[in-house]
Amino acid sequence: MQEYTERLGYAPLGRLLIKLSLPSIAGTITMSLYNIVDTFWVAKLGHEAIAALTIVFPYQILFFAVGGGTGIGIGALVSRRFGENNPQAANHVAGQIFFLSVLWGILFMVAGVFFSESILTAFGATPDIMEYSTQYLVIISYGAPQIIFALVISNLIRGSGDAIKPMVIMITASIINIILDPFMILGIGPFPEMGIRGAALATIIAQSCGALIGLYYFVTHRTAFRIKAGHLLPNMPILRDIYRVGAPTSIMELTESLAFVLFNRVVSSYGSIAIAAVGLAIRISDLAFMPIIGLANGLLPIVGFNFGARNFKRLWRAVKLASVSIALFLAVATVFIEIFTPQLVSIFNDDAELLAVAVPSMRILLSMMLFIGPNIMFVTALQGLSRGKMALILSLVRQFILFVPLLYLFSHLFGMYGVWYSLPTSDVLGFLVAYAFIYAEYKRQKRIGNWKDVSATESV
Repeated sequence: MQEYTERLGYAPLGRLLIKLSLPSIAGTITMSLYNIVDTFWVAKLGHEAIAALTIVFPYQILFFAVGGGTGIGIGALVSRRFGENNPQAANHVAGQIFFLSVLWGILFMVAGVFFSESILTAFGATPDIMEYSTQYLVIISYGAPQIIFALVISNLIRGSGDAIKPMVIMITASIINIILDPFMILGIGPFPEMGIRGAALATIIAQSCGALIGLYYFVTHRTAFRIKAGHLLPNMPILRDIYRVGAPTSIMELTESLAFVLFNRVVSSYGSIAIAAVGLAIRISDLAFMPIIGLANGLLPIVGFNFGARNFKRLWRAVKLASVSIALFLAVATVFIEIFTPQLVSIFNDDAELLAVAVPSMRILLSMMLFIGPNIMFVTALQGLSRGKMALILSLVRQFILFVPLLYLFSHLFGMYGVWYSLPTSDVLGFLVAYAFIYAEYKRQKRIGNWKDVSATESV
């Protein structure tokens, strides 16, 4: 435990952020590569298949909403308990992951399997992609428990300061998925040709492997946790603490899913070609967005630990360093994407009709993504500070309160191009609001926190 947790309070911040973030970045980039490879092979089935993945994506976001939110709450809570030098309380928190994973996983599985048609109709599926969408949704829903458990246990282990094992979980699952995709989609070798069903089945197999690796680390005492049978029982005070921090993340993701549904419904009025264009923009932007998630995962345990240790000067230096670094990275990524958009789209499908829609839409949708990174760092900092309500407000402002009205207003005024412009506009406005919020919180902590001079070991 000491090897991974104590460094959160004294190791040089720059190197510590890199050590904590790079494994997560490597894992998330590998996951993003899986999404790209998945889309590449599915694109062989036609633009309708790409559109089907795009329509189902909001339901998959729900998996990440609950699993990710639960994991963020657990990770932040255990990092605080370690910062308070209370490992037994951290073990009790860790024991809750099994009950929560089974509960949420079964709920999503039942909903996706038995109510697929209603869900897809609500999500804006057009008649020409309904069959593909149903096939993918039903099969992917059977993997909900495994996906959620892999998310939760990765965040739990990361909350103890160990970033390597979550990376192994993510990378292993993603590589398995990448390998299986062409065999199961196209029917190579002994595998039957399953089309879009094969893509969903490959994902379930890969995520199940990731969940098993996480379980192996846990039960063989290869983590900082040593749970007992009593820790496995649902504990309402602990669950309340988990969701006091994690619920805002879940709600953020839920509203993102709802906003995506509304976005898809508006886009679907322009046909499945437009839906496919959005899907390609999402897949390509994933490579740029994954470092944001990785850096946020690295920042959270530092904030949580130093909040528990009441070392606010170190905490806020970490937030500033993470925010500036990710903004610079995204600025470079934006320039690259804007220049090479046609070539990037053509990797998946070079159909002239699709290119005519996908190229301008991607350039517009991703034009302001440098503002997204700092925004997410601000939200992460507030989560680590147990300011869950404020974190929720910030995310709702960008993803829903600003975006949805702009979506309908701009689409009414400017048609399809108005739909594209609504997203970058909300990104910029959301950043301005978030900066005002985080600066106010910084000034509040300045009045009450421990702001003594940091030692040499705490330099960047």
